[in-house]
Amino acid sequence: MKPIFIAGPCVIESEELLDVVATELLRIKSLLDVDIVFKASFDKANRTSIHSYRGPGLEKGLRMLADVKAKFGIPITTDIHESYQAEAVGEVCDVLQIPAFLCRQTDLLVAAAKTGKIINIKKAQFLSGIDMQYPVEKVRDAGAGEVWLSERGNSFGYNNLVVDFRNIPVMQQWADRVVMDCTHSVQRPSISGGKTGGDREYVPSMALAAKAFGATGYFFEVHPNPETALSDGPNMLYLNDLEPLIEKLIK
Repeated sequence: MKPIFIAGPCVIESEELLDVVATELLRIKSLLDVDIVFKASFDKANRTSIHSYRGPGLEKGLRMLADVKAKFGIPITTDIHESYQAEAVGEVCDVLQIPAFLCRQTDLLVAAAKTGKIINIKKAQFLSGIDMQYPVEKVRDAGAGEVWLSERGNSFGYNNLVVDFRNIPVMQQWADRVVMDCTHSVQRPSISGGKTGGDREYVPSMALAAKAFGATGYFFEVHPNPETALSDGPNMLYLNDLEPLIEKLIK
């Protein structure tokens, strides 16, 4: 199976940022002949602090994502947090992403499945790969076609995540594609005074290890300057580092 790459900024910050990232993704797509899906969130509903930036919201955010799709002709994904968002997001996005914390929310899963779009369910930090058969069962029963599962590490102690790469072949039993979330897997949750920290230097290793275990998709949150990003900066990949990493993964 040809690998797919999901990439983009954590949250929609501005139209300018979306254009900069989409331009680079389209260049990489053409240069390396790879499949890329553009990702950005219209709302980060699970930020650690009430004071953290969340995004432009559903209506404005979807308009901005629709503009990216129209200008660049690239597939789009974003995450939904509540059932009522599914229909509107499904009209714009090609893939609906279910956040890890919400992967057992039956109504959310069913609403996403009813859009007829690809569903990407992120494995919760508190679940094993084996447990993910049940979220898949819920969306399949609700009529979903293609279903992806994403590995993003597990909580084994305070302010840290550990990845059990055995989850990748385990989850392949139920999913059409297993995606490695290479940037969220290096998070250090809530470690930075009400903000999530991270160790971006390990992102390439996470991707290469996932390849060895049979991953068929890779998720990278990217930003031209992660140090100034409004969300998840410490674990985001520099946009300029994406092309050489993808090259390694497709060799």
